Amino acid sequence: MKNTEVVLNTTQQRVFDYITEFGSITSLQAFVDLGESRLSARVWELKDKGIKIDSEMVEVENRFHEKRHVKRYFIAGGRKRKSK
Repeated sequence: MKNTEVVLNTTQQRVFDYITEFGSITSLQAFVDLGESRLSARVWELKDKGIKIDSEMVEVENRFHEKRHVKRYFIAGGRKRKSK
């Protein structure tokens, strides 16, 4: 019987847990809530380990009330929810 369990390091596990708990994550949420400044790298590592993560561009407003676009990551095929 083959072991298909994915082994994640601490930072990968935190990002994965955040996505599963809140439905999605953005770079700002990763930095503020997890202290993770390289979210795209963690997402790449998770994908490399076989975890299916998808993304979409979402519009946000900055402190100057200007519209900006950021990437939101979520588990592929899962229900997308707006993160906290």
